[in-house]
Amino acid sequence: MKQATAAALLIAALCTAAAAAPKAADAPAPAAPLAPGELTAEQIVEKNVAARGGLEAWRRVNTLLFSGHLESPDAAEPRLPFILEQKRPNKTHFEVTMLGRKNMRVFDGLHGWKVRAGEDGSPEAHPFSVQELKYARNAPGIEGPLIDYAAHGRTVSLVGTDTFAGHKTYRIAVSSAAGERNEVWIDAETFLETRFDRTSYDAKGRPGTVSVWYHDYQLVEGVQIPTVTEIGVGSGKKPDKLVVERIAVNAPLDDREFTQAGAGHFRHKRIATIDVPVPGQPNVQGGVPMMPAQPDPGAPQR
Repeated sequence: MKQATAAALLIAALCTAAAAAPKAADAPAPAAPLAPGELTAEQIVEKNVAARGGLEAWRRVNTLLFSGHLESPDAAEPRLPFILEQKRPNKTHFEVTMLGRKNMRVFDGLHGWKVRAGEDGSPEAHPFSVQELKYARNAPGIEGPLIDYAAHGRTVSLVGTDTFAGHKTYRIAVSSAAGERNEVWIDAETFLETRFDRTSYDAKGRPGTVSVWYHDYQLVEGVQIPTVTEIGVGSGKKPDKLVVERIAVNAPLDDREFTQAGAGHFRHKRIATIDVPVPGQPNVQGGVPMMPAQPDPGAPQR
């Protein structure tokens, strides 16, 4: 189901598990050659970490809780409400409502389950496929691929520079301990991520690339978080868009939320625990536009 694909790719965008065949992106153009005296990959990542709130601030983040809506050209409704819970080291609980029915994806760090409502409304759970498990287990985690990258066994290298939405960006290759190579684009002015290309796999294990673009960062509890994410950019189709309306940092989340038992029933009141609204973003349809990003004091702005 295309809606389920987009929903699962939300978690990939915010760094977790995949669903069906991804919307593959076109191969990025070759990066421009580096100018003499250009920053190194390590220096760029250091500035990125500082722009996103700093290493110690992110190390204090144990859980993230998001609510908002998904906009997809393949969806039967213009806006699909979602709730996403993340907990260290790599646990996720995601729900999206389509045509009044909830679909869920749960990952406990090792095993995953996808749940949809049956004809009678009761949940039907199925384990992740081999490829879905591989994708989920290789996810970069709650803070993304660059923050604390060495502690996670990753290495970084500078591929070159690109122009992204009229801005100079640094293109960084990130290699994982599992041997995957992904790429991140970092704005040369704000030093925030603007794009993330990640290897994904179809049902037969064939690799492809999912391209994710990030917009409208907000400063929440001292860390920068993108509140608009486009998924499948460059696939030749209109991308899916995830709009985050509310965020909570370090909300108490029970480990059972991320287990097979947690996938056994839907929760209808989890939204009540999300108590940090994103500034300027309405919680109803048709409100005001989202406010621009709010980087840390002293950080350069676009």
